[in-house]
Amino acid sequence: MPAPPLIVQTTYAELLERCASASFSEAFPEDGTFTPKTIRERRYWYFQSATAQGRGQRYVGPETPELLERIAHHRKARDDERERRALVSTLIRSFGLAAPLREVGDVVAALARAGVFRLRGVLVGTLAYQTYSAMLGVRLPRTLLQTADVDVAQFAGVSVALGDQTPPMLEILKGVDPSYRKVPRIGRHDVATSYVAAGGMRVEFLTPVTGPDTDDPQRLPALQTEAQPLRFLDFLIREPEPAVVLQGAGAYVQVPAPERYAVHKLIVSQRRRAGVAKSEKDIAQAEALLTVLIEKRPESLKRASEEALSRGPKWRKHLLEGLKRVGQPARDLTLRTLGLKREVLPGLDLTFSDPPARYDSRRDVVTFAGTSLGRSVACSVSREALEDHFGAGSASQAARLEAFLRNRSEIERLLRRKYLTMSVEDAEAVALKTQDVDELHPRVTSESDSEQNL
Repeated sequence: MPAPPLIVQTTYAELLERCASASFSEAFPEDGTFTPKTIRERRYWYFQSATAQGRGQRYVGPETPELLERIAHHRKARDDERERRALVSTLIRSFGLAAPLREVGDVVAALARAGVFRLRGVLVGTLAYQTYSAMLGVRLPRTLLQTADVDVAQFAGVSVALGDQTPPMLEILKGVDPSYRKVPRIGRHDVATSYVAAGGMRVEFLTPVTGPDTDDPQRLPALQTEAQPLRFLDFLIREPEPAVVLQGAGAYVQVPAPERYAVHKLIVSQRRRAGVAKSEKDIAQAEALLTVLIEKRPESLKRASEEALSRGPKWRKHLLEGLKRVGQPARDLTLRTLGLKREVLPGLDLTFSDPPARYDSRRDVVTFAGTSLGRSVACSVSREALEDHFGAGSASQAARLEAFLRNRSEIERLLRRKYLTMSVEDAEAVALKTQDVDELHPRVTSESDSEQNL
């Protein structure tokens, strides 16, 4: 039996806090002084210590209550690696959460120790997605969790402004596996945005595009590497969240907020060639996250979606095209969460091909099926609507079904209009009620009323 989500999240929260403290102590083990700087009306903290070359300064992070508390307890922090390993083991073995491949986890741990995530690098891609199981207290589909790649992103402007840096990236990676080498760019053998090991394990660095589209690598001085510029990446890595990769005693990293990850996947799925495996994986990951976020973070999902929709026609087009490919339940519930109607999805329609109808006495409705994007949609019309608007004067079920059959084309027309233009009530279903008829077409009259008026 799966562990209750609250237990998983409580265990993970303890691991996250322990890893944060351990990461902080490992980054600043020597004697020194923490000092703040105010930049553009926000305070950032640096660690000053004596070096052989004089006084050195290292970037710590933006001021938060949590950071101030860690600074206050810096010298009191103890290494609790054994306890952290036990928590990681509990999350994997007892709660069934996924761990990365060993060689992948080793690379992430090395990057964390080197300060990549302290220096505002963000772990993206499937490894970030993998951390959301523990963060949200759910089991995400295992087929979407494994990867042999490590992708790290950073804003180029941030990298320049930090005034601190890791060791050279190839040096860090060779410390994990000596076979790592740079993957040179065509025509630029001195420049590399990715690194590969003999077994095929790949580490890639990314940065948001600023200005016109370009493939020219951008330098990330804080991480001592070049990075591949990508469109839409700035949305993904803005306001990242701390997370733990479940490897060894836990690797403390920064990952995109899960709601931004889901929205970003909808967008980039439309930038890939139709039918390619990565596009299908994008949609599957987005759908799995949307299903969870609708329940656990509806307001955050709405804010992230609204931000993306407001960024311009291309953003809106890609997001809505991506959402159209999501399964009906998650798609409809997402639209309801965002306060959007189905008609915003390009090419969406509801059609009918004279499917059989029956009277459901338990619900007092006539039920039948429609089709949207090749998927069945449960359709129904209430007894009250049949009696008030479509001449079902008798109380018998047969009379109500007969009234439906006489007025079928009009009922289907109204159901289609409600499905597309009114707020989403139910996933995979649409029901025509008497008040809907009044709103959609106030002058609809039954055949018997029309006859009486002749």
